[in-house]
Amino acid sequence: MSLPKFIVGMIFAVAIVVAWSYLDGASLGTTLFRAIACAIVIQLGYFLLVFALVASNTPTSADKIREAERKLSSTEAAAGEKFSARRSLH
Repeated sequence: MSLPKFIVGMIFAVAIVVAWSYLDGASLGTTLFRAIACAIVIQLGYFLLVFALVASNTPTSADKIREAERKLSSTEAAAGEKFSARRSLH
């Protein structure tokens, strides 16, 4: 999830908590506490999700990256690749 989408979603969720507190007849202090608690829980969840995604990725060795870059800049055709002057309509 991109940061702007996250921020819009968090604002929307906090607004719902504030509206719920208002309709519940909670005091201003309770409403503020609920909004802050909601924002903290959302931020913590987002951080843990991003941390889990980063931790689950295996690092790519520099040799693999260099080999992939060489293949991209190479003029040789890959095995099984066919070149044709014809253009397809599909």
